Amino acid sequence: MLRPDPAERPRLAEIRDNLIDRIGEAKDEGWLGEVEGLETSLAGAEEKLAQMDASSARRASAIDLGMPTFSQIAGRATATPGPAPSSTS
Repeated sequence: MLRPDPAERPRLAEIRDNLIDRIGEAKDEGWLGEVEGLETSLAGAEEKLAQMDASSARRASAIDLGMPTFSQIAGRATATPGPAPSSTS
């Protein structure tokens, strides 16, 4: 899956706005086939914008869990095994 570059969001928004204007012009001129094609392109542009917004929202809501220190990791106690039971018959 290709991911759109967030830096290109203003350009994609401009393309979307242009498509909206072109759809209006095509409807005024009665170019129904052109309207259908432009609406398909508009749906794709709006979907990419939604993906960009969702991706930005996920990145903004990320939580930094921090890096554990050595003492937090090494300070854990472990059970030491006792002497092995002797088997006498």
